[in-house]
Amino acid sequence: MSTVCEFELNNKQEIYEFGKVAKQANGSVLAKLGNAVVLATVVSEFDNPVEEDFTPLTVQYIEKTYAAAKLPGGFIKREGKPSDFETLTSRVIDRSLRPLFPKGYVYPTTITVMVLSADKDVDLQTLALNAANAALYTSNLPIKKSVCGVRVGKIDGEYIINPSEEQLEGSSLDLYVAGSKDELLMIEMKTISSSELVEVDIEAFTKIHNANEMNEDSLVEAISVAQEALKEANETYEKGFAEASKKMANVELVQFTIEESVINYVRDNFSEEIKNAIKKLAKSERATELKDVAKVIAANDYCSSNEIEFSTIYEAVSIVKRELVRAMIVNEKVRADGRGLKDVRPISIETNILPSTHSSCLFTRGETQALVIGTIAGPKDGQMYETLTEKSTSVENFMVHYNFPGFSVGEAKPMFGVGRRELGHGNLAKKALEATIDDDYTETVRLVSEILESNGSSSMATVCGGSLALKAAGVPVSNLVAGVAMGMVVEGDNYSVLTDIMGLEDHDGDMDFKVAGTKNGITALQMDIKLGGIELSVLKEALLQAKEGRDHILGLMEEAASEIVPSEALPLVEQFAIDPGKVMVVIGKAGATIKEIIEKFSVSIDLDRNSGNVKVSGENKQNVLDACEHIKTISNNATSRKESKEINFEKLYELEEELTGKVERIVDFGAFISLPKGGEGLLHISKISKQRVNNVADVLSVGQEIQIKVLKVKKDRIELSAAN
Repeated sequence: MSTVCEFELNNKQEIYEFGKVAKQANGSVLAKLGNAVVLATVVSEFDNPVEEDFTPLTVQYIEKTYAAAKLPGGFIKREGKPSDFETLTSRVIDRSLRPLFPKGYVYPTTITVMVLSADKDVDLQTLALNAANAALYTSNLPIKKSVCGVRVGKIDGEYIINPSEEQLEGSSLDLYVAGSKDELLMIEMKTISSSELVEVDIEAFTKIHNANEMNEDSLVEAISVAQEALKEANETYEKGFAEASKKMANVELVQFTIEESVINYVRDNFSEEIKNAIKKLAKSERATELKDVAKVIAANDYCSSNEIEFSTIYEAVSIVKRELVRAMIVNEKVRADGRGLKDVRPISIETNILPSTHSSCLFTRGETQALVIGTIAGPKDGQMYETLTEKSTSVENFMVHYNFPGFSVGEAKPMFGVGRRELGHGNLAKKALEATIDDDYTETVRLVSEILESNGSSSMATVCGGSLALKAAGVPVSNLVAGVAMGMVVEGDNYSVLTDIMGLEDHDGDMDFKVAGTKNGITALQMDIKLGGIELSVLKEALLQAKEGRDHILGLMEEAASEIVPSEALPLVEQFAIDPGKVMVVIGKAGATIKEIIEKFSVSIDLDRNSGNVKVSGENKQNVLDACEHIKTISNNATSRKESKEINFEKLYELEEELTGKVERIVDFGAFISLPKGGEGLLHISKISKQRVNNVADVLSVGQEIQIKVLKVKKDRIELSAAN
């Protein structure tokens, strides 16, 4: 027998139906909002525990194209590799729900969310998390805390809870927060750029690009709005789901503990050695130094006489290491590498170090190093992709691709396909940078970040290097963007906020969040909270400390930007406008004219039929300039022909009449001559001289007066020859 729960939240009707489908799963639900329907299931194998101390959780968010009444695009008509949106949504659900699993839960668990019916006006990412939460909360797993997601937009200064897609397009903010009724667990935020007309004087206006950066106070205010919405929703869910909840299974939570005496022995006798190893660990994410200490301890008489296994000793060393790292930070306000809590590691920046690329930046901060390469292409060269609710394909013209090879952390492993972590880090960098790019810039930009070395926050190094790579490529950006990774360690009532955390502090800390922005404010943020929630006052303190670090990095980046020497490989681009009514003349019948220009001058051409804007790009400067002049000539000729049609040449000129004309324009096949009684006539290249002329410009120049003779005359056109 199924159970149906209906809720009215944010003026929207949510329906959750339990016990109707997928009844062999530990928990399942059909969640409905508008015309959107998703199936969420939770399955856990209680009889198949893993031996390691971690929760083997897998989350899959899957979109079925039949949900939008369409077939999969491409040759194969079956869903295949997950899209980036599916992968990123899976990460959002994982990061939001993983903290709910109790320590010692070592049973393989899979959460699957399938979109069965789509609705363009429904935020599928939010619905997917809420459905996964409903399936998990009502399952027989030992979890009885509700976690949901809420999206916040900002339109005309007002915060909107769970805005529609149409509303989000007009918003300056996209904030996604997941949490329980009293705890924040995950935050993702980006600003959305906009343009506005600003009055320069009484008759003139100029278009201003706004990255819509947020200051720290405004961001905390927006998060507070989200927190109130989360509290209301989770209280509603916990109360409403009670009837549908299954009886909790009697599952053993495995305790991975070692004898306290071993820990005490290591702590009392080898703390100094471990402390020295920690200082060396700051230079690498590998734990070889700690293993060396464990080997020394294992050779001690106490360990050999008590037959203590090496794995036990190493675990004790790791426990003491964590204690020492945290104590140094909270009590001594000193970090493993000797830095103060607010200190940023040394930074070096080199731009355009790769001669054959359009732009490049080698950004090094401490033991983290990102090589970011920029490539510019035409508007039509973007990444084509499909979204579930759109019938046609879309094009992505700004891409950030992040790669994390094993050698960056000293691991001997080959490079395979892109993983979820790499997609997530690239997406975060894209969010941080995208808002600063001018809205009118239509070229395709691809940034690739190759992480060459990593010891903490390679994603923020990607943001810094990526911003400078954009600048070096000549992409119009409002401001440079810097990113910094922040951490926090809490011991009782004491806590310390850390700027520019390294891998060791990320592993042993209680919170990890990344903040990116310009000198004007924050453009993107990502936060994962390992604590049982965080006070907004503490969050504000952390954001203000992050601003100090960001401003420091921006100062160094601005120095590097002032020294950029453009790459010789950068394509040359010329832009100008012609009469929109002449665009089709430039294109020609079936595109013949524009194809001829492209082939002749080896250039790329983009034409805007509405505005008449022409963009010509290519590798050879002279070819680009010649192509521009050729297009202008074709456009002007079209104009002169229109004007000439209004003149009856037969009434003005006589055959064999000699005149003095002026060279108006030079083209490959001759010159157009302005005639004294009005109109223009064509002086063909074969009629310029009795000798062969290969290049008109060798004989004639624009503005030159020339004696000509009427060769042929008709009502609508006139042909000329040189009077010699």
